[in-house]
Amino acid sequence: MEERQGQERQKRAPREREPRRVDDRPDDGIRSKLISVNRVTKVVKGGRNMRFSALVVVGDEKGKVGLAMGKAAEVPEAIEKATQLAKRNMQEISLKGTSIPHQTMGKFGRGMVRLLPAEEGTGVIAGGPVRAVLEVAGVKNIRTKSLGSNNPINCAKATLEGLLSLRSAEQVSKLRGVEIEG
Repeated sequence: MEERQGQERQKRAPREREPRRVDDRPDDGIRSKLISVNRVTKVVKGGRNMRFSALVVVGDEKGKVGLAMGKAAEVPEAIEKATQLAKRNMQEISLKGTSIPHQTMGKFGRGMVRLLPAEEGTGVIAGGPVRAVLEVAGVKNIRTKSLGSNNPINCAKATLEGLLSLRSAEQVSKLRGVEIEG
């Protein structure tokens, strides 16, 4: 033992390592935002059953957006479930540059969201859940007003309904069978 103390320890050469990625999944260009997390309780014979529900919105910032809720015993699991479901439910919306083609009103339950097109440089004038949905959808210039319920779930779903009701001039002319002038 005394002999070991006197000897110098040989240092190992450092191994060449690849930089470690936090997330091993490939980058698919889809951005996700967590809107809300709720603790839900079910009363059963043995007591209370606690779970978590998460509302997540995903989008490619180019006009595709999806919204979903996931429920699980742990928060990260609920977020992952909601993200996967939202990716499967992505839908295309009509954009005109960085804004929307016309004003519209989205309704879900008692929640209503008014969406108004805005000029370049205005930014996203919206609050909470409405802002999250618009940002991942790729809308850069818009004015909004949330009316009725301020429940995050109703606001987010009303915003999505409003975005899905948008029609571009090309889509309307095709439906009517009329050519666009100008």
